[in-house]
Amino acid sequence: MNIIDFQRKLDKYQVFSLRDIEKIDPLFKRIQIDRWEKKGYIIKIKRGFYSLADNELSEQFLLLTANRIYSPSYISLEKALKFYGLIPEEVFQITSVSTKKTIHFQASIGSFSYCSIKPDLFWGYRLMEGRILMAEPEKAILDYLYLHPEIKTADDFIEMRINTDSFRDKVDLKKFRIYANAFKNKALLKRVKIFLKTIKND
Repeated sequence: MNIIDFQRKLDKYQVFSLRDIEKIDPLFKRIQIDRWEKKGYIIKIKRGFYSLADNELSEQFLLLTANRIYSPSYISLEKALKFYGLIPEEVFQITSVSTKKTIHFQASIGSFSYCSIKPDLFWGYRLMEGRILMAEPEKAILDYLYLHPEIKTADDFIEMRINTDSFRDKVDLKKFRIYANAFKNKALLKRVKIFLKTIKND
């Protein structure tokens, strides 16, 4: 398979693995990947994952990359909070949660971090445009609170700088409470009550 055929067949993947290549061409020699990388036709993102060099490094591409290079995972925490306009700060690192171990990748195209959660908490995400798995706004907040137990007082929640207008617009309070109860964590529920009271009074 020459580079033109390779680009045409792999273009739909945007981010592809060696396994994806082998599905298309079982006889493909892995050494060819190294040659094409040296020639600048493809970019190595991390071990076993690549992209065509002419892909635009858009936010959508980076979010999809985060899903692909460490699976199962979905975008959550600070990146999802920023996506929904719930926090004002720019978030340059792509933050996700996964049922695998907590890990961080500093790749050539960006920084990717993954926080581990229990398999029975791996829910509350949606399939977005571009085949991206993203936490719903309610779950993004709860994932953040669950993984940051040190945030527990009204002052702590004020320091999160949640945009109250975006919260009212994007967050379904009924769903938020249902999701909070689904964590089956009394300490979290106690903190959620303080969080909601703080948001209401802001």
